[in-house]
Amino acid sequence: MRRREAFAAHLAPLMRKKWFVYAKPPFGGPEAVLAYLARYTHRVAIANSRLVALDERGVSFRFKDYRRNGQARYCTMTLSADEFIRRFLLHVLPKGFHRIRHYGLLASAGCKANIARAKDLMAAPMPEVDPPAAHDTADIDATTTDHRPPCPCCGGRMIIVEVFARGGAPRGPPSTSAGITT
Repeated sequence: MRRREAFAAHLAPLMRKKWFVYAKPPFGGPEAVLAYLARYTHRVAIANSRLVALDERGVSFRFKDYRRNGQARYCTMTLSADEFIRRFLLHVLPKGFHRIRHYGLLASAGCKANIARAKDLMAAPMPEVDPPAAHDTADIDATTTDHRPPCPCCGGRMIIVEVFARGGAPRGPPSTSAGITT
C-alpha cells in the first residue's frame, strides 16, 4: 500500500467492474438497529416465549427438532426443575469469558499493538531484489548461478535445509520403540 503504482494495479480490476450498491437508512433508526443486534449478542440460553409451563412435574418448553420436517419439527419437552437448571447453567459463561468475540486488526485486546505494528510495516523500506542483468549472468558459470528464491522478509537468499521426495514426510524424533532407552 506504500507504493502508489502497486496499489493502483491492485485496484485496477475492481475499477473496471460495475458495482451496484444498495444502502438505505434503518427503518426504526439507530435504536432499532441496536435492539436488533442486542437480541443476538446478549440473549440467554432460552427465550421466555418458549417456556410453556412450570408445575410439580417440571419445566415444559418448546424446541425445534432439526431432524424432522414439517409440523413434527416443533416439539415440547418437560424436564425436572433441577435438570432444566443444570442445562441452562451450561450456557452461562465462567467469569472472565466473553460471548462476543472481536477479530482483526482493531480487536480490543491487541488493538494498539496491531496498529503500531501496521504503521511500522508500512514505513519499513521494501527489500529491493534486483533481477540480474543479462551481461552479469553471461560471465558466471552455470554451476555457480544461485537459483534460490529470496526471503520475503529480508530479501536474502533462502537456505535449503532438506528436500523431500514426492509423497515423503519430514523425519520426526525417534520413537521409543526404536530401542532408545533413557
